[in-house]
Amino acid sequence: MMNFIVIAILAAIFLLILIYNALVSKRNMVENALSQIDVQLKRRSDLIPKLVEVVKGYAKHERGLLKDITEARSAMLRASSIREKASADANISEGLKRFFAIAESYPKLKANKNFLALQEEISSTENRIAYARQFYNDMVMAYNTMLAQFPYNLVAMMFSFKPAEFFKTGGMKK
Repeated sequence: MMNFIVIAILAAIFLLILIYNALVSKRNMVENALSQIDVQLKRRSDLIPKLVEVVKGYAKHERGLLKDITEARSAMLRASSIREKASADANISEGLKRFFAIAESYPKLKANKNFLALQEEISSTENRIAYARQFYNDMVMAYNTMLAQFPYNLVAMMFSFKPAEFFKTGGMKK
């Protein structure tokens, strides 16, 4: 009888360790996925001043839009929460889409090799951001689902695991 109790306690401790490690692993995957978004957001933020510099002489009438994009970039660099990053990301993406649509009406700008290279690099980075966002949200879904499932939810409560926030996008703030 005593052996059975010892084995049951050891099995419970082993199960607790397995569940705890699974939760830590999922949480780390979420954090890694968020850092991948940050890498791509930083990459795009680094391209914006180059774009503004190339465009300066061509699109004088679009200074307001360029200012909005630059301000959104500053907000991105200051952002500390996922919600702030998502909002700034959406504002930058929306502003860049509007800017590149307007740039079509500037033939000299469209012919500038530096502008075309930056446009291609920004477009590529936007695609990487979209992929990183989707991957992050998939990781958040898996982690949050695990937190809600039995017996993971019991261990999560014992060790204060909190649900992760999704990376939600919005529109440009006017």
